Amino acid sequence: MKQPIVNCPHCGKIIVWDTTNRYRPFCSERCKMIDLGQWASESYRIPDAETDADTEKQKEDLFKDEQ
Repeated sequence: MKQPIVNCPHCGKIIVWDTTNRYRPFCSERCKMIDLGQWASESYRIPDAETDADTEKQKEDLFKDEQ
């Protein structure tokens, strides 16, 4: 069976998806630790489910209530 080829999510290096690679999906410990650091420093964020239109409507409603 042919093993899949993937790109390292951090540096883009082409690697074979292999169970012997302890850093997968990354190519190295360095790329793995850089990615972890980006999560820890909150460089990556999961977007809020609220849309901009919803936020604007809430602001308008709040403004109307204050008047």
